[in-house]
Amino acid sequence: MTKVVEIEKTFQPFVKWVGGKRGLLSQIIPLLPEKFNNYFEPFVGGGALFFELYSKGLLKNKEVFLFDINSELINAYNVVKKYPTKLINELETFKQNHSKEFYYEIRAWDRENDFLQRSDVQRASRFIYLNKTCFNGLYRVNKNNQNNVPMGSYKNPNICDYSVILSASQALQNVNILNVSYKEVLKYASKDDLIYFDPPYFPLTQTASFTSYSEFEFLEKEQIELFEIFKNLSKIGCNVIQSNSHTEFIKDLYKDFEIKEIFVIIFINSKGSERGKISEVIIKNFRRYNAK
Repeated sequence: MTKVVEIEKTFQPFVKWVGGKRGLLSQIIPLLPEKFNNYFEPFVGGGALFFELYSKGLLKNKEVFLFDINSELINAYNVVKKYPTKLINELETFKQNHSKEFYYEIRAWDRENDFLQRSDVQRASRFIYLNKTCFNGLYRVNKNNQNNVPMGSYKNPNICDYSVILSASQALQNVNILNVSYKEVLKYASKDDLIYFDPPYFPLTQTASFTSYSEFEFLEKEQIELFEIFKNLSKIGCNVIQSNSHTEFIKDLYKDFEIKEIFVIIFINSKGSERGKISEVIIKNFRRYNAK
């Protein structure tokens, strides 16, 4: 008998993501403009802000664009959008076979010459399976774009969350999902659109840089390129908002824009038994109309 699952009333990311914004939504959403046209997330990652705005009905009658250069992530988004039932069935198989040996067998798929010949559903299932079972939910690849995250020590990982996948599929039905650079936003954005940039953060120290989730680095040169895009979008009248690290480099780069400090609670050791509070910045080129 087919399992009947009710779609959740709320919508949330179907993957965990380094730097994901679920814990900061209550601080970010009040900073957004009350009115805007279309919506863009050019570094979509887990898409926490998109799903929250959709949940609140703030994207009705708007065109939405989600970009990322991570081809496996974007493939997963497209499969969740188009083939949620096939994805759920495949993930159930992965769940039944889950073991240490199976994890490393699946992880090794991207070392095979025919990896890209596998079906979109197979690749999306692998992506989500590894995300749910790997160490700390990381997605990290080496310079050859091969996943190198070890298996996590979860007793009962939630490999196949029916309701989250089905509700995410509903939210994505009319969304433009593109495997392109964030720079492509200049081709699509117009006056009064809202663009939320959540790039790989500029490292707090020279040794703090987390190995990129794609094969591309995002350091000082790349941050300056993003700054130029931020300025160009501002010139054409877009509402642009960005999250980044609270560093002198970032604050100096965006000194002509509004910068707000916000705080996030993080785990500061591998056991998760200790927490720390660090500050980040939100950079805006607009003022909220009812701001006090």
